[in-house]
Amino acid sequence: MSVTEQSSAPRDGDRTSGAPWWRQAVVYQIYPRSFADANADGVGDLPGITSRADYLESLHIDAVWLSPFYPSELADGGYDVANYRDIDPRLGTLDDFDDMVEALHSRSIKVVVDIVPNHTSDQHAWFQEALTAGRGSTARDRYIFREGQGPDGSRPPTDWESMFGGPAWTQVTDGQWYLHTFAREQPDLNWAHREVRDDFLNTLRFWSDRGVDGFRVDVAHALTKDLSEPLPSRAELETLPFDGNHPLVDRDDVHEVYAEWRQVFDSYDPPRTAVAEAWVHKARVPLYASPEGLGQAFNFDLLQADFDASQFERVVRENLELAEASGSSSTWVLSNHDVTRHATRYGLPHPPREADGEPSVKHGLEWIRSGGTNPELDWMGGERRARAATLFMLGLPGSSYLYQGEELGLHEVAALPTAARQDPAFFRSAGADLGRDGCRVPLPWSNSAEEAFGFGGGGSHLPQPAWFTRYAVTTEEEDPDSTLCLYRRALELRRSLQTSEDLEWISTGDPEVLHYRRPNGWEVITNFGAEPYPLEGVNVAIASTGMEEEVLPSEATVWLMPGSA
Repeated sequence: MSVTEQSSAPRDGDRTSGAPWWRQAVVYQIYPRSFADANADGVGDLPGITSRADYLESLHIDAVWLSPFYPSELADGGYDVANYRDIDPRLGTLDDFDDMVEALHSRSIKVVVDIVPNHTSDQHAWFQEALTAGRGSTARDRYIFREGQGPDGSRPPTDWESMFGGPAWTQVTDGQWYLHTFAREQPDLNWAHREVRDDFLNTLRFWSDRGVDGFRVDVAHALTKDLSEPLPSRAELETLPFDGNHPLVDRDDVHEVYAEWRQVFDSYDPPRTAVAEAWVHKARVPLYASPEGLGQAFNFDLLQADFDASQFERVVRENLELAEASGSSSTWVLSNHDVTRHATRYGLPHPPREADGEPSVKHGLEWIRSGGTNPELDWMGGERRARAATLFMLGLPGSSYLYQGEELGLHEVAALPTAARQDPAFFRSAGADLGRDGCRVPLPWSNSAEEAFGFGGGGSHLPQPAWFTRYAVTTEEEDPDSTLCLYRRALELRRSLQTSEDLEWISTGDPEVLHYRRPNGWEVITNFGAEPYPLEGVNVAIASTGMEEEVLPSEATVWLMPGSA
């Protein structure tokens, strides 16, 4: 095998050189309402997370990222925040939060929390004040209110649509309209208002003072807007370039906001971290990941890739280049709370793709609509490919983000009754989009269906399927070949091997097989094809599936130790 080329990210990420912890961290995402329920009310909570601190430690993760836990009417799974400096009473108290942070920190696990700055809940005190204060008030100026069209203002200011379907404007009782990029219960904030900016700086300090180590910034690209008259139509918006001057998204002036945030982060020792959820053109990602801004940005490309060698290689090459351009490290994600779980995605036919390679439909949408019956899911094949993809991803330089339950090999839950669904996308689309509930079903801790598979004694807020039995933690802990045991072994080994941010591609002569080497001699080989791939003189550290000596099975990944191959 010969070296074809070398791709390098910045070299200050060596674990032994005192580089920031987040550059190569493994971060485990917790959706609090579906992780563990300590008070048996059917909803996961902060004491439930604390009760599972030993489990989290056993995974050998570096940090947990908590999806929103703030007071909320749950119009959008907690992303409609009514108070940014408190805890939803259904999830616990501030004291419970402090106890959780202490339990995790005592196990050397950092804590990252979601911050939702684009919009508040319509139940937020500011928005309630805006409703009563009326036109021209300072209270209304914290949000984006406009007069309607027509002689009586009865038509919305524009024909824009929200991300969840339907109009992006909602009218209040005195006739004005407010903008909401997402659900009507999520009014957009006006980030040109100094009070809005100052209040979020106070929120960042509030949680940092309580021991929070970092922040995941929701829709980081959408805060600042230019709504100068005349407002463009939806058709006109679609013709405008995303060059930093678009009226609604990815504006250059959003980075003025994050420069102020960076000052707050850097006032702590160690500095607090942040990662941007920024759905922007690749060339603009480094702006969010720069050291003067948030410092890191999510790379979602693997979420949209098929289990395909050429797609995986392209994603890695492009994103390591972006990391180098920003001075940050890349992030790698295979599943999260917004997408179909990757074990299921890889068990379904590849989705149709546009000319630019992007999926033309949401992956798994037809399967979810059918209740999980059409097309037929290749359960075992999906899990096999997911294990292979995970080992490939965990070997890459940068930070790896895991989503709760993927360490069990969980599949998406498709067969959910209409009455149980919670995602606003389902209701706003009249059921055409079944939404994200299937990846948010509470975890199975026990292989007994009693007490909601160990989730808690009061049932679960989303129903769990009977097949959860074979994916429960207690089931998998007894099987050394289980996905859970694979994750534990791989993450423990990764911690000792992930000592730099360099990667060297090795030619395999087979377009279905990818092979890369890290500077310490650690090698990763993934066979995406249907035929086995021969290996010579290897020293196997871990494999995603059972393998015969010197043969890598189809749809499998192997880690080789220094001195092999």
